[in-house]
Amino acid sequence: MQHSYDGLDRPGGLGRGNLLTPLRHRDFRILWLGMAVSLVGDGIFLVAAAWESYALWNSPAALAIVGIGMTVPTVVFLLIGGVVSDRYERRRVMACADAVRAAAVAAVAVLTIAGALRFWELVALVALYGAGTAFFTPAFEAIVPDLLPRDELGRANSLDQFVRPIALRLAGPVLGGALVAIGAGVAFAVDAASFAASLAAVLLIRNTRAERLEAHVSTVAALKDGLRFVRGRVWLWGTLASAAVAYLLFLGPTEVLLPFVVKNDLHASARTFGVVLAAGGVGAVGAAVWMGRRDHPRRDVTVMYVAWTLATLSVAGYGLATAAWQLMAACFVFNGLEAAGTILWATMKQRHVPTSMLGRVSSLDWLISIGLLPLSFALTAPVAAAIGVRATLVGAALVGAAVTLSALFLPGMRAIEETGETSPPPGHALARTTR
Repeated sequence: MQHSYDGLDRPGGLGRGNLLTPLRHRDFRILWLGMAVSLVGDGIFLVAAAWESYALWNSPAALAIVGIGMTVPTVVFLLIGGVVSDRYERRRVMACADAVRAAAVAAVAVLTIAGALRFWELVALVALYGAGTAFFTPAFEAIVPDLLPRDELGRANSLDQFVRPIALRLAGPVLGGALVAIGAGVAFAVDAASFAASLAAVLLIRNTRAERLEAHVSTVAALKDGLRFVRGRVWLWGTLASAAVAYLLFLGPTEVLLPFVVKNDLHASARTFGVVLAAGGVGAVGAAVWMGRRDHPRRDVTVMYVAWTLATLSVAGYGLATAAWQLMAACFVFNGLEAAGTILWATMKQRHVPTSMLGRVSSLDWLISIGLLPLSFALTAPVAAAIGVRATLVGAALVGAAVTLSALFLPGMRAIEETGETSPPPGHALARTTR
C-alpha cells in the first residue's frame, strides 16, 4: 500500500550492508539512474495532475474522474502485461511502455501550455498513461532479478525503498509545486522529459537472458498457472483480497480529498500540497533506512500487517487536521508505516515466488489490489457530498484499518512464518546476467 496508487507495491526489500553495492553492476546502475529521474517526474505529475484537474473543474468529482480514467486501463491490461513481461524481453516491454507514457504526458503539456486542454482530453490522456503503466510495472518488478546475483537482491531492494520516496515523495512534489506556480504545462513538460530519460536508460541495458515463459504456452494457460499459484497460498491471496477492500475504502478518499482540503479548506497553494507530500517522502525514507539496517523479521507477516493497519489508521489525520503541518505529520506517519510494510511484502514475494513467474504474480498483485480502485474514486465524491469531506477521510481510515487487521487472522495466513518455505532459487537465470 502506498499513498498514490502509482507508487503501489514497487520492488522493495530488506538487506543489510552497503546499499550502494548493487550499483557496481552496470545494467542495474543504468536502470536506476534513469528510474531516479523518472520517479522525480512522477512526483511532479502527482501535484500537476491534481492541480490542473481542480483548475478545470473545482469539485472532488474532477480528480475522482481523472483517477478512474487512469486506473481502469491499468486494471484492464495488467494481466496481459504480466504475461507479456514473462514471455518477451522485459527491457523492450519497459521501453515501449515508457514511450507511450512520455507521449501521453507530452500531449498534456502541449495542450496545457496552449491553454487548450479540456477536461475530457485530460482524462483520455491519463488513460493512455495508465495503460502504459500496466505493462511497465510487471516488467520492472521482474527485471531486477535478471540484472543482479541473488545475494545482491536484498540490498538492491533496500536501495529502491530509499531512493523511491526521496524522488517520488520528496523531491518530485516539492519541484512540482514550484513548477505549477510557474505553469502546470511546464510541470507536465518536465515530467515528459523524465520519461525520455528513463527510456534512454532502459535502451542502454544489455539484453537480459533470464528464464522466460516458453512460446508454446498459451496466454490463457500462463494466466491460469499464475492464478493457481496465488490461490494455493493464503499469504498471497489473503493479502491481495484485503488490500483490494482496504484500497476501496481509503485510497480514493485520500487521493481525491487531500488536495481538496489543502486547496479549499486551508486555502493553500500547490506548493503547500507538494510540501505535504514531501513529508510523506521523508517518512518513507526513514522507514527504509531503519529497516535496511535490520534483519528480516521472523514474524514478517505479522509485522507487515501491524504496520499497514497503523498506516491506514493514520489517514484519519487528514480529516482531523486544521493546519498544513498537521497534514504533513499525518502524511509522514502514513508513508513511513506503508513503506515498512511494503518492504516486507516485496521481500516475501522475492523469497517465495519463482523468478519465471514474477511477472504474472506481480500483475495479479496489482490487478487484485487496485481492481476496486476505480469504484473507490467513483464513490468518493458522492460520499463526501453526503457526509462531508473530513468525515469521509476519518471513516475511511477506521473501516480500512479494521479490514486490514482482520486479514491477519485468516487461517493459514501466518503459516510461512513457521515453515520458512521458499521458492526454488533462480540459479543460472541470475548467474548468466551477472557481469
